[in-house]
Amino acid sequence: MLDDFIENALKEDIRDGDHTSLSCIAENERGNARLEVREDGVLAGIRVAKRIFEIYDPSLQIDVLKTDGEYVSKGDIAFTLNGSARSILSTERLVLNVMQRMSGIATKTRQMVDQISHTKAVLLDTRKTTPGIRLIEKEAVEIGGGGNHRFGLYDMIMIKDNHVDYAGGISNAIRKANSYLFDQKKQLKIEIEVRSTDELSEVIKEGGVDRIMLDNFSPKEIVRALEMVPDHYETEASGGITDETIVEYAETGVNFISVGALTHSVKSLDLSLKAQV
Repeated sequence: MLDDFIENALKEDIRDGDHTSLSCIAENERGNARLEVREDGVLAGIRVAKRIFEIYDPSLQIDVLKTDGEYVSKGDIAFTLNGSARSILSTERLVLNVMQRMSGIATKTRQMVDQISHTKAVLLDTRKTTPGIRLIEKEAVEIGGGGNHRFGLYDMIMIKDNHVDYAGGISNAIRKANSYLFDQKKQLKIEIEVRSTDELSEVIKEGGVDRIMLDNFSPKEIVRALEMVPDHYETEASGGITDETIVEYAETGVNFISVGALTHSVKSLDLSLKAQV
């Protein structure tokens, strides 16, 4: 998937040629460059950047000075690069787009993970990702210390409110999901979203799921809800959880906290790839 993403991204950006570099830079011109950090944060995307260079021009030589997951400060140099000046220029923007985005996600994730490190709660991302780059966004969450909820629609059964409504209720949805897994000979975890303690009671009565998502519950409501949930169920809090509220949610004792904002509304980290002449 990573190579497919890189090849599509290069095709999107270059098509029949980087005509600025082709016109201004001699074919045999060699250059040096370095990735400069312009803002404090958690670095992410080194692995992807190396693969971009390998695919576009295997002769490019990268000397990695900072690693994925490392906290970096303004003025740090993440890596140096040597090779064809044309190749450096042609890959510059793709590498920066990837690393700035990934580093922003990793930085936000680390910040929230650190806030709840005194609890048992695990911070998760969601499927609220940018189409086409989910792979690198979810990798950035992991680099920042968070976990991946599920990658797509194929690796977990996640019964949300619309599924419940279309299926004719919670019990129907759970029974149909389990029947489907049996018929298809698939082993997938089943999670169900509940919107109230009444729905929670119905899930517990029916059984047949692995995790219960308490959607848009307040921390106080979650504390009361957890008193109803048998120990063998995993529990997850979700819905509008922010920097200001995540500690209170984590301290309820819930197992997981999912935050869509980790991937859908983060600020990219300021990085710059500068030629050295």
